[in-house]
Amino acid sequence: MTPDAALAPLAQQVSAMVRQVMTEIRPKLVEAALSGNRGESRNLRHADNFLSVHDLWMHRRYRELLTGSLESFVYGSEEAEPQVIGDDPDPDLCVLVDPLDTSELAVRGLNGYTHLMVYSRALARPVVSVVGDIFHHIQLYVGARDDAGVDHAHVITADGQSTPLGPSTPKKLAESLVTNYLMRPEERFVPLAGQHELVQALSQPGPDGKARGRIGVDFGSVGLCHVAAGLTDAMIEFARGFAIWDLSPGHYILHAAGGTVVDLHGDPIPLDCGFQSLDDIALAMNGRQKFVAAGSSELAQEIVRALR
Repeated sequence: MTPDAALAPLAQQVSAMVRQVMTEIRPKLVEAALSGNRGESRNLRHADNFLSVHDLWMHRRYRELLTGSLESFVYGSEEAEPQVIGDDPDPDLCVLVDPLDTSELAVRGLNGYTHLMVYSRALARPVVSVVGDIFHHIQLYVGARDDAGVDHAHVITADGQSTPLGPSTPKKLAESLVTNYLMRPEERFVPLAGQHELVQALSQPGPDGKARGRIGVDFGSVGLCHVAAGLTDAMIEFARGFAIWDLSPGHYILHAAGGTVVDLHGDPIPLDCGFQSLDDIALAMNGRQKFVAAGSSELAQEIVRALR
């Protein structure tokens, strides 16, 4: 199946836009990595986050391309306050963007991701989400709502092959690869190392005596997309929580693939972001959410019990 046949028109448009921006930024990031000139800028909005000239370029580029494609929308980017674009002072669509996720690794040529989600305020849910992987062959993770109101998820590789995603076969925690954003030593890694019950559960041997549970590192929305594609089994975030631009795009894609995202009490996290007004959007951009994302509700609940 070709990408055009697999995706609704808006999803096709957004996917093409994300692919275009990745094509444009990739040589800039490779040059930054090989030259050592990483273009770090002072981050006035998020003082503890790495910010490069490439983040800011992608922020402006997405706004430019979206302005030429959508009549009116709210542009909610990690790099700026929410902004109304177009003639409608209260548009239905809100476009949530993290222009360059994991940018401190992207400028080293290692890992780099980009998130773009289109949210309908009237429906109180996403209708399209695209997470792009700048450096790997599996290039786009896409979630989209069709004309009948059904959500679909796909992955698209660099050569244009599209594969639909569906529910994963349930796994036990002891057999699972569970990922976490653990790069910050004291803030993230130390709390993970202290989760003794989770570590013990992942270390339990199977019937053949082999312990197959694993902990891996992952990043923002792409971590939930990896679960959606069955590349990993679950992702956890219990230390600080993810900002909305890191969680929601991947959340929708995992939902469309049949997976689940719950809070640390085991309750499902809704797709409704609460974007009733511009003030609500601005408030949501400052919040954080702790979660467990998994391919099945059974695994999600087993992880919640281990985290307690």
